[in-house]
Amino acid sequence: MSATRPASGATAEPPAADGAPPAVNVCDRLWRAVEAFESKPALIVHARAGALQPPGSQHTFAFGELGERVRRCAAALSSAGIAPGMRVIVLVRPGVHWFAVTYALFHIGAVPVLIDPGMGRRNLVACLSRVGAQAMVATPIAHAARLLHRRALRDVRTNIVAGRGPGLLGQSLERLMQAAGAAPPMARPAPHAPAAILFTSGSTGPAKGVVYTHAVFDAQARSLAAHFGCGPGDIDLATFPLFALFDVALGMTAVIPDMDATRPGSADPRKIIAAIELNRCTSLFASPALLRRLAAHLLPAGHGLRTLRRVLTAGAPVEPRLLADLRRALAPGAEIHTPYGATEALPVSDIGDREILEETAELSRRGAGTCVGRPLAGLDVRIIAISDAPLPDGSHLRALAAGEVGEIVVRGPVVTAEYHGPPELTRAAKVRDNQGRVWHRMGDVGYLDERGRLWYCGRKSQRVCTADGALFTEPCEAIINQHPAVRRSALVGVGPGEAQPAVCVELTAGGRRADRRALLAELAALAQRAPATRSICTFFVYPREFPVDVRHNAKIRREELAAWAARQRR
Repeated sequence: MSATRPASGATAEPPAADGAPPAVNVCDRLWRAVEAFESKPALIVHARAGALQPPGSQHTFAFGELGERVRRCAAALSSAGIAPGMRVIVLVRPGVHWFAVTYALFHIGAVPVLIDPGMGRRNLVACLSRVGAQAMVATPIAHAARLLHRRALRDVRTNIVAGRGPGLLGQSLERLMQAAGAAPPMARPAPHAPAAILFTSGSTGPAKGVVYTHAVFDAQARSLAAHFGCGPGDIDLATFPLFALFDVALGMTAVIPDMDATRPGSADPRKIIAAIELNRCTSLFASPALLRRLAAHLLPAGHGLRTLRRVLTAGAPVEPRLLADLRRALAPGAEIHTPYGATEALPVSDIGDREILEETAELSRRGAGTCVGRPLAGLDVRIIAISDAPLPDGSHLRALAAGEVGEIVVRGPVVTAEYHGPPELTRAAKVRDNQGRVWHRMGDVGYLDERGRLWYCGRKSQRVCTADGALFTEPCEAIINQHPAVRRSALVGVGPGEAQPAVCVELTAGGRRADRRALLAELAALAQRAPATRSICTFFVYPREFPVDVRHNAKIRREELAAWAARQRR
């Protein structure tokens, strides 16, 4: 079965005044916002702990001021030799410099390389060494690390330091901005020319560099405006820097809180709440891990976040009980969205908290998987037969029947066409149909129900293939998670060929005090009562919190748990 939402202009943004097609340089959106909202706040940056400013202070930058910084930065980078098409590593803390550098590179037509530093130095260097970037704009600490890895980053010839540092690290961005003249005209690349390289989190495999085009960026901005209603009336608490790029492009005010964006699960909820209240934020994008911390702090105190009209959370399935907790803290008219997508295709589908709590949560609890809603306008979602091999042509895109679990593939304007690097990376994840259209293999399994809603059943690579058929993580784990002592669980494969299913459990505080033998017996009995888990007889109690991904701190790293479980069997 496939589900398609036709593109509709009813709620989409109007075209340019001259009737021109959508902007082919994403920076053009910023210039439109600067012209329309010159004195309105574009960025509100909260001082980080340990900074020179007083604790809790914030600095506001109007759209006009941000635009001037982007122009000066574009002039500075251009004078340093950065040219259209040049790949440029950007490692700058979220804040006005990060926005200015990234949009200045878009303006020039250069290609910023954006990567999550939370993945660790070894993985970071390995990823960046494959990009072949010719320039790097980064903090002094990042440049010092570059000097330690000269061989891996040997293609980087132009080094620009954002912040104070010794001259041996590179040219000072501030000095270049002071000395530079006029900015070059905004580049007009072809719509499908590379605009940026964004790395995946690497949570279920090696991180890959996704090639974003200006057309994809523009389509994503239109989708956020049309479906979620993001626009100039919003003040967004931006906990994820890449998402915040769209804030200013859509005329929204982005509030950058005092937190480590690479560790959202460790953020101080008091600082997040204070930033929302002080700035009367209307919108929040946050990982489930951060929302969990907010809910745990808000509910005991009877605190609410009444200014928020919209909450978006993504990165991993969200427990219905967390949605229910958050609902109690929000104003009655607010909505919590749980969009589905990936770095390669975002957003794909969406469902709100009310439909989850009133309809799909009970089905999920019984092992139906996680409903991630209906495809957004212009997106085509299809379920095909599961395969671990590359699919050479469109003949492999035959849709399965409604309710049949298979591999999720998507097509549409927000879907990227390639990875940077060896062609086999792209061949493994992309399929061209008979009309030449690119479909992206999400790497996930799921099904479409009779109402056209997409249900997520887990990562394809994390399914457990037994002699009796495949088991999928989401349906199985939902059954085990019903036990009151279990905080969360993880289906893994152990034994020869990893074909024997087992479940690792992370216990609640109360569960850690329970009798271990009795607990394991209860889990086994619970599994026997549901068809999805009846073949699971092996359980392990993990002694710590589960390992999770570095980007959202929410996706369970089941590969690590599988290796740990295998060691326990010896």
